[in-house]
Amino acid sequence: MSAIRRHGTTAASLVCLAACVGATCAHGQVIHREPSLYQTVLVRERGATVCLQFEARSDVRNQSCVDRRRPRRLVLPYTRMLLGALLLMPDPETILVIGLGGGVLPNAFAELLPDARIDVVEIDPVVVSVAERFFGFRATERMRVFVSDARVFTRRAQGRETRYDLVVLDAFGSEYIPEHLTTVEYFRETRSLLTERGVVAANTFQDSGLRDHESETWFQAFGPFIDFTRDVSLNRIVLASVAPLADPSTVAERARTWHRRMEPYGVSIVDFPKTFDRNPRWDRTIEALTDQYAPANLLRSRR
Repeated sequence: MSAIRRHGTTAASLVCLAACVGATCAHGQVIHREPSLYQTVLVRERGATVCLQFEARSDVRNQSCVDRRRPRRLVLPYTRMLLGALLLMPDPETILVIGLGGGVLPNAFAELLPDARIDVVEIDPVVVSVAERFFGFRATERMRVFVSDARVFTRRAQGRETRYDLVVLDAFGSEYIPEHLTTVEYFRETRSLLTERGVVAANTFQDSGLRDHESETWFQAFGPFIDFTRDVSLNRIVLASVAPLADPSTVAERARTWHRRMEPYGVSIVDFPKTFDRNPRWDRTIEALTDQYAPANLLRSRR
């Protein structure tokens, strides 16, 4: 999903971080290729599965996928994991999603929460048009798309005193999360958009060379948070809240409540609380990332 600006000398867009699922679309037929200001956008088809990819990466990853036979099913594991945010915020009235991709996650929120207002931030108009043409995404009166850099949008929303019950951060550039979207300052700006009970869910990697730095950054912005990983994915979801985190028994009860409604999306949400880790397992002496200190070169350790 893309929602960023040029940073330094790199032209990048926010993308959904997702490891390819087996061979899903990895070598399928390219049915659409369109250059944009930020990358070349690909749509690749393999059987009934259609995936969005960006050519900016040498190891091209699926950003969004849909299964035409079962269009509601969330194909990529990280999208299913992000719905774990509903275990901390089960009834959001206002949702902000950073990065559109194919629009599968905003569509799922719209179906699961028909009374919610959803804002989506996406920098690349080509991504918006591809999501509409190939992935069934449609903006509506209650699901709006804003073409903007994520941090610019956040600061303008602060000025308007806009507030959200749930914010989903899924921001990636050609290599990793853009530096200006990894810092304490940005996370605190995001926190300022949350209501008193608001929750943020952020997508990142388990094996990032910045993992300890990211953890300390989240801690300094929010205090204790939940680290959510699963064996089926290389992704790591950070769940943080303005209010104290819901206790494990409440989270488990909410998972049972959501279970039936999640089945059409392929989400085994009752299993999620088992891997919600609330313990600080990073080196607390590591520096947090800031607007002055966000060393992307540390990512080399994951290559």
